[in-house]
Amino acid sequence: MQLPHSDELNIGHLSRLFDNTTNCYKFFWFQAILRKLDGKNNRFSFDELINEMIADAWYMVTEYHLRLGPLGITDNLEEVVKYIHNEYGFMSSEKREKIIAFLQTTEDKSIARYKADLTLNVPYRLQVPFYDEIKIERTMWNGSKKNLTDEINRQRRLIYYFDLIGGLDTRIEINSLWSEYLFKHKEILRGWAQLKLIQYLQNKNPSVPGIADKIEAPASRDIERVRKYWKIIVQIDSSLRDIYGDVSLADEIISVDHFVPWQYVAHDELWNLHPTTKSINSSKSNSLPSWDMYFRSLGDIEYRAYELKAKNDIVAREFNKIALYHLNNQEIRNQLYSDGLNRNAFIERLEHIIKPVYESAQTLGFKEWIYNGCSNTQ
Repeated sequence: MQLPHSDELNIGHLSRLFDNTTNCYKFFWFQAILRKLDGKNNRFSFDELINEMIADAWYMVTEYHLRLGPLGITDNLEEVVKYIHNEYGFMSSEKREKIIAFLQTTEDKSIARYKADLTLNVPYRLQVPFYDEIKIERTMWNGSKKNLTDEINRQRRLIYYFDLIGGLDTRIEINSLWSEYLFKHKEILRGWAQLKLIQYLQNKNPSVPGIADKIEAPASRDIERVRKYWKIIVQIDSSLRDIYGDVSLADEIISVDHFVPWQYVAHDELWNLHPTTKSINSSKSNSLPSWDMYFRSLGDIEYRAYELKAKNDIVAREFNKIALYHLNNQEIRNQLYSDGLNRNAFIERLEHIIKPVYESAQTLGFKEWIYNGCSNTQ
């Protein structure tokens, strides 16, 4: 991706900010700077920027269980998000403003330690591609921050310089030319940083689908077409029952469930969707239904819809409508929805598609769920 040109600034150095990145901190630190720039202010404390980092990581960690660091290595950004989520009960979908407000006022010493750890390296190492006039010895990186920042501040044409030095109150000041450039091209640079972050996260979460859709909370999801499709099927075959609670669907307002939670797959593909009731769907939330208890029932109800597609013109017409939006993989469409499959062949193919996704979600920490008639059992 080509970054916007500047006659006055070294965009080549900027383009190398994320080269050889081994952890996530640089992405979030740079994004925090972009978030704070408003065309007026260009001085920010470490504490302000770390708060932005935590808020940026919040949804992808709490909702999607994405791993932010290398396997087997503790990632402090991921850990502080988990700590706050577990200790204070904030929802995954909590508004960003509420998370920031909490971080600004909390006196929790554990959070303060996490924040301090997050500032040990990234503020100083982000700009390494710019350090062509200074030489920082290995001992200096781990020594006095005052000595380190004095040396860094000797370098010309940096994005930012260190002002007040004092733990989380340490401040950076964005160079005026860079401040103007970053603010002017904020959205392009944010997209570039997110693309780099997506590539990084995909590498650290190789079995997780839809990483690009898990960076931040979605604006909305529209599965009304699928709900209408299943409503027609239930009207035609009133014997159909919910796969979890064995409830007759004919007497219920249809709700559409993602068998493998949407919070993991981040898509609305038809093969992962089935009808249930609102109360059961709410009970299941973003848990994984027990494979042994429920997959065969899922296969049966999906096969019944497949049968009706072949026999009923109304169902076939609705299927063709929703396929445009909810069957985006042609190989899966050909494999699972081709004509002439018997029940066993269909369910076997469905299992081949869905089980690897299910097992990957299980590995990532999505908990097993069994419907007990009123609430979650995990």
